[in-house]
Order: sequence, then C-alpha cells, then structure tokens
Amino acid sequence: MAPADKKAAGFGGMREDHARLGREWRRLSRSATFVAILTSPALFGLLYIQDGWSLLGALAGTFAGIIAFRGLIDVIAHRLIPRPSLYGADRESLLDDAVARRRIWFWRGKFRLLVWVGGVVLALLLVIATLAGESIGQVLSDIGSGLSDPNTLTTILILGLQLPMLFFINLFILFGPLLFFGLRQMKGYEPGDADWGVRLDDVRGQTEPKADVTRVISLWQSGEEFRKAGGKPERGLLFIGAPGTGKTMLSKALATSFNSPIVLMPGSAFAQTFIGMDVIIVQFLIRKARKLARKWGNQCIIFIDEIDAVGLRRQALGGGGVAGDFGRTAPPQTFEDYAFYGTFGAINATEDLILETRAWREKMFARRAEVRGPMLPPGLAAAYGRIESFIFPGGMGGMGMGGGMALNQLLVQMDGVDEPPMMRKFFTNRINTWLDATYLIPRKIGGASLRLSTPKPRAEQIYFIGATNVPIDRLDPALVRPGRMGRHIWFRTPTKDDRADIFDLYLAKVAHDPDLDTDRRRDELARITNGYSPAMIEQVCSMALTLAHSDERNEFEWPDIVEAMTTIESGTAQRIEYIPEETRATAIHEAGHAAASHVYMHDVLSTRLSIRKRGGSLGHHQAIEKEERFSSWRHEEVGKLVWALGAMAAEHAFYGENAGGVSGDVDSATGRAAYMVGIYGMGPEPIDLNGARFASQEEQLAAEEAVMQRFERIGVQIMNRARGMREQGDPVAAILADPVKKAAAARILGQAYITALCLVQHNRESVLEIAEILIQRKELHGDEVVDVLDAARLEAPRIDVNDESIWPKL
Repeated sequence: MAPADKKAAGFGGMREDHARLGREWRRLSRSATFVAILTSPALFGLLYIQDGWSLLGALAGTFAGIIAFRGLIDVIAHRLIPRPSLYGADRESLLDDAVARRRIWFWRGKFRLLVWVGGVVLALLLVIATLAGESIGQVLSDIGSGLSDPNTLTTILILGLQLPMLFFINLFILFGPLLFFGLRQMKGYEPGDADWGVRLDDVRGQTEPKADVTRVISLWQSGEEFRKAGGKPERGLLFIGAPGTGKTMLSKALATSFNSPIVLMPGSAFAQTFIGMDVIIVQFLIRKARKLARKWGNQCIIFIDEIDAVGLRRQALGGGGVAGDFGRTAPPQTFEDYAFYGTFGAINATEDLILETRAWREKMFARRAEVRGPMLPPGLAAAYGRIESFIFPGGMGGMGMGGGMALNQLLVQMDGVDEPPMMRKFFTNRINTWLDATYLIPRKIGGASLRLSTPKPRAEQIYFIGATNVPIDRLDPALVRPGRMGRHIWFRTPTKDDRADIFDLYLAKVAHDPDLDTDRRRDELARITNGYSPAMIEQVCSMALTLAHSDERNEFEWPDIVEAMTTIESGTAQRIEYIPEETRATAIHEAGHAAASHVYMHDVLSTRLSIRKRGGSLGHHQAIEKEERFSSWRHEEVGKLVWALGAMAAEHAFYGENAGGVSGDVDSATGRAAYMVGIYGMGPEPIDLNGARFASQEEQLAAEEAVMQRFERIGVQIMNRARGMREQGDPVAAILADPVKKAAAARILGQAYITALCLVQHNRESVLEIAEILIQRKELHGDEVVDVLDAARLEAPRIDVNDESIWPKL
C-alpha cells in the first residue's frame, strides 16, 4: 500500500504507523499513571507509620512522590521512545500532545535543577570537609548546630535583607538621576488637561496633511464599524517635513481638539548614557500610555517628536552613512542646491540675488532646525561623563548603542500592543502547566475545562505618531514599514498661497488697517514674505502692532508690517548712508539685476529691491516663482544667467567698467554655466547671422565659429576660476577642468553677458529711472517693485551679432 493511503480513521489524517504509535503512547501513559497510584499506599504507609509524619504531611508527601515518579517515567520514556508525527491529526490529539509535552518540560526542568543543586551542595560539602579535615556527616552536623543558634539565624536574615537593599540603593544613586531626567521629558495629557490655545483651525497652510490626520484619528476613536467591516486601522503615523512647517503644532491641536489622552515625548529623551537605560524609558512610555488608555476608553496616542533621534537606520548609528554607500555623498544635482549663501539663501556669495523656489524653501527651513540640547544639566552631564570613562574606558557607553536598543524596544512594543498582558500569560502558563504535571486533574470533564482560559489581547489601543525633519530614507525601514509607522504624512514648506492663508489667521487676531484685508494686499504680503514660517508671520504681525502703538496708533498699516519684516529678518537692514557716488553705483547695480529679471525671467515676479545694507551685501534683488515648478528648461537657465550678469552689464553700460562688487555675480554665473554644460546636458545657443549670405556652407560654419569664439573670449574673461578643486569634490571645478566643457561654459557666459549688455544699452533711460527711484526710496517691496518695473516699459532688444557696436572692448 502506498504511503499516501496509510491513513488512520480514528486519528484524523495521520498516517497509520504514526497513529498506532500515538495509541501506544496513550496506553503507556495510562499504565504509568495506574502503576503510580497502585504504589501510593506503600509510600503513605512508609511516611505515616514508619517515619512518623503527620497525616497531612504524609498525604502531601505521598502526592508529591506519586507525581514525581510519574514525571520521571515520562522523562525516561521520552528519551527512549520516539514521538509520533502529528501532521494531519485532529484537534484533540494535538491538545493531548501539548499536555504531554508540558508535563515533560516541567519535570525535566525540576529533575535537572535537583541534580544541579545537589551537585553544587555536595561539591561544597566536600571542599569544606577537606579543608576542615572532617567527614561530610560531621560537616552537616556542625552546620545544623550552627543554624539552631538564634543569633546566627538573625545575622543571616539581616545580611540577606541588607545586601539586596544596598545593591538597589547604589543602583538608584547611579542610574536614578538619568532615569529621572529621561522620564521628566515624558508628558501625559488627559482630555481637558492641556490647552495650548491651538485648534485644528489654527493649523494653516497644511490643508492636505490636516485632513489626512483628522481622518485617521477619527477612525482610531470610533472605528468599530470599520473593524467589523474587515478594516484595520493604521497603527502609526509619520509626520515628515522641514522644521517649522507645523508638525508639532498639529500634534498640540490634536491633544486639544480630540477627546483622547496623548503622551508627548521628544526623541532625544531616549538617548541615555548607559546601555539599557533607553529600553527602560521605552517601557515606561508604553506603561504610561496604557494607564491613560484604561482610564479613557482604551485609547491613547503617543507623539514622538524628532523621532529621527532614535529611529535612524541602525547601520548609520555609528556615524556612517546608509549601508552600501561606502561614505560617498552625491554631488548637488541642481545649481540651487550647490549655491546657497547667507542667512536667506542667496544664489551668489555677495548675497544680493534671492529667488524663492520649492527647493529654496526646503533648504531655508532645514537651516532653522533646532540643535538638540543635552538631556542632563551641564554639571551632572560632566560627572556622568567621568563615571562612564572610568567604567568603560574603551568607549563602551550607551550613546552609540542606546539609540539602537531604544529603537529595537520601540519596535517590539509597537508589535506587541495587542498582545495579552505579560504577567497574565506567565501565570496562566505556569498554573496550567502545574495542573498538567499533577497527572490527577484531567484537562476537562465533559464540556467543562479545568484549565485557565487563554488570556485575551489587551483592550487598550495605543497609536503612535512620529515627527521628523530628515529624509525618510535615513530612517530605519523597520520603523516606517506598514503595520508600524507606515502612513506617511508630508508637510510642505509654506508656498505663497499657504502664507496668505497663515496671514488670514494672524491678521484676524490683531488690529490693522482695513487696506491690509484687500485681496491685493494679502497677495502682496504672501509674495514678500519669502521663506517665512508660520511663527515668523505671527511675529511680524505682533511687531507691526508694537510699532504702531509706539507711534500712538491703535492699528498698524502697510509701512509698519514692512518695517517689522526688515527688523526681524536675519541680516537686518543697517542704517548706513553711502557716499552719493556709491549710492548711485549700488542703485544701478541692483537696477541691472531687476531689469534683467523682469525681461528674461517670465515665470518670476520681483518682490524686493533694496540698496540698504544687509549683512555683507550693499543691496539686493529678491524674486519669487509665479507658479511652483519642479524642473527648469534651458531658456529659463539662460534667463537666470542674464539676471546674474545684469548688474555687471549695467556697470559697464554706465561707467565703462565694473566694480569688485560683481564678484558674487560672476561666481554664481560661472557655477550655473558649468552646471548647464556638465550636468544638465545643455550647450550654447546656435549662432544667428541674421540672414547673411555665404558662398558655401563651410564659409557659413567658419563665420558662426568666429562669432562663437568671440563669445568664448568674453566668457573666459568673466569666468571665475578661484574656487574649489575637483579633488576636493567641487562639481564646478571638476566640470571646468575639462577643456571642452570649459569652452562650452565660456560661450554660454559670453552669450548671456552680451544679452544683458544689449538689454541695458537698449533700455538705458529706463534702467536709470529705476535706479533714481531706488536712490530716493532705498527699498521697494511687493507691488512697489512690480509697478516701478512695469512703468519703465523695458523691452528685450533685437541682437545682431554682425553689429560691431554690441561687442564690448576687451
């Protein structure tokens, strides 16, 4: 008969040979129990009659002896007889096998412990007897007589209590302060406990994230129907965004608005000096959340701010990069990533050209990330540093490993939120195992079970929200996968429309001129506050009201809010009067930038034009994209080159030479041209000879090449080569080290400069008019800049390369 046909009808789908072995095991078990019961009267008589035990003691001794004898038979049989395979067995057979295995595990452990303890005691007695020159019996007699002395017993009892107590006291003295400062940062709030004055309506500029979070938390709070329908609520959310985009503010709004307790915890609180302390912090965090959940409908939210402090990739915890990158860093893929200067992210080193883009905002907000301070006070931190150096001279402290252990424990707790209580599982297992090991108490009688029921999962539901400002690929994949923090909520930096929404919130709270409520003014406010966070916008509104009240006015006006902006910005405008010649030169310089931007950057709007000194810049021109863009075409890159070189062209047009103040513009233009030819795959504009006729194509190509070489000579003179080295990883230096790429970049620079020069020469009176207005006003904002540029009626010139008058003298 084939093996597949050897099935036992009485044992489900088990093979016949294994079913027969199972029946023999059951028969052996019953026989061994019967033999043990038959021998019980002899053991009882021995204890009660011969040894003189009390009735109760003899019964207990007999019971212990019977079940120990029965357990010994099982242990020996298990060693000698194979167990049947239970593949295909029915449920009852599986339960009987589980009972048998628990019995064997129980008694095997007890006999091993007995042998081990007996061996240790016997070895100690032999050592003592050898040293004392006595027999083992005499040693036992001496020990018994000593223990009969009340003073000796009292001393042993006192030492037994004192030693553990002293150990725990010293442990608390060493680790207690660390634990205290870590737990102190853990804040639990019940509904009604906290009101930061923040409601969900106050979270502006993040419409989509707020809607997603509200939807998820509503499911958390009343998701029974969702669960009954087969849905599974998200266990955790991850807020991802630059600093200052509203992640923590939204968490406070959740704590205020939702009828659910919340525990707030900074990620830095998990960083502990000694290994294992961070694990205790995590366990206390979960314990606190469960305690609050039991009180408030079995639900609680844990918010961990800066979770990257504990949730970085475990390969990167030692300070290295992500596994596999071998310490390499990719070069900046856009020129805006490469060129970012000063407090407000100018594209040139002289900090007078600022263009707001999505990437620019991301870098601006990333710069404002707060540096995590130490958890301990300086004196205590220094003391623990010395202790750590003494205990772990090789650097085995917990700062390197602590984060990894905290992350491991946090992941374990996330997965185990629904598990039954640990102590309940422990006692249920131990009691049921002991009942099985007695052999006399059946598993069930009829339909009634005589064992403790399996513990049910916890009713408390703990949900996790983490916030981070690092890229998600730097976080550990185990943390951000589905089932943990698998729902990712992205917070963007405030766009122009977002800033208008934020102004709607904060202007409604302060007294202001009704003119600021018009759509034109609100749009203008949003345009000129490039890179502002919600907190900065709130500060601007508050400071504008302060300025108005200091002038004995109840409402602030447009000039007040402009003055407030210039006051709070890093690089505050310095009230320095230039000499007249320098004032005019600076105004012409900035007018050249503004004119070039207005004519050749069609998707950009000017927001500020100034000749007030800020930081290292004598003036600056600031602009914003009309629409948020994610890529840039060649003509747009050329427009930015003309913008950068517009000031140099204006100085040549009006003075016949340029000042040293164009160094930052030249450096920026050089870098952008290098990126165009070396990374973007762009080249110079083909030459247009304006219909000139040639005898052959070779002559035409030679003429075009001659013009291109003139552009190249101009570009080489403009090009900045005093920058980093390619060996140091400078991408611009690496590109310009290639002669072919250098020539192409120089030709692009020459074309851009000629375009800027022709623009200024063609619109000389208009550029001068812009400069004169700037000299009078010092600084223009928003619509003021746009109106001045529109009124100048700037025109793009028609450039004829055959006209010698357009070519500068080199």
